[in-house]
Amino acid sequence: MPVKMTAYSPCFRREAGSFGKDVRGLNRVHQFDKVEIVQLTHPDKSYEVQDEMVAHIEKLLQHLELPYRILALCGGDMSFASALTYDFEVYSAAQQRWLEVSSVSNFETFQTNRMKIRFKDENGKIQLVHSLNGSSLALPRIVACLLENNQTKQGIKLPGVLHQYFGAEMIL
Repeated sequence: MPVKMTAYSPCFRREAGSFGKDVRGLNRVHQFDKVEIVQLTHPDKSYEVQDEMVAHIEKLLQHLELPYRILALCGGDMSFASALTYDFEVYSAAQQRWLEVSSVSNFETFQTNRMKIRFKDENGKIQLVHSLNGSSLALPRIVACLLENNQTKQGIKLPGVLHQYFGAEMIL
């Protein structure tokens, strides 16, 4: 341990009663893509691993040069399965509000109990591992925030990390 996994995930969201200007465009699509990050780890290390996962997502946002904030969710805002969740939000210049783009959750033994993912400790006692998961950025909102937050009179200035992939420093 830890067992580290990642997967591409097409996501579908159906929301009853969603209508109006706040659910249009790239910010509130009903289908979007993201990369999931999952770890199974020793119970003594799960919060340390969660901190590493949070640092990983933070590093992605720093490389993209986007204004962001990290929120530790209170119990009422977390899923009933989560022991601790951090949300990452990026500022939308067009909407003048913060949009969630990622989260990292520690589920402790909630998921592994149901899946019977166990290990034997040094005394031979069977224990449940802890599970953590997160999303490595909701791509449509990241694209929208890159476009909104980097506009200049000459065009849209791309963060340095994207130059080699885009083949230019600006979208004209």
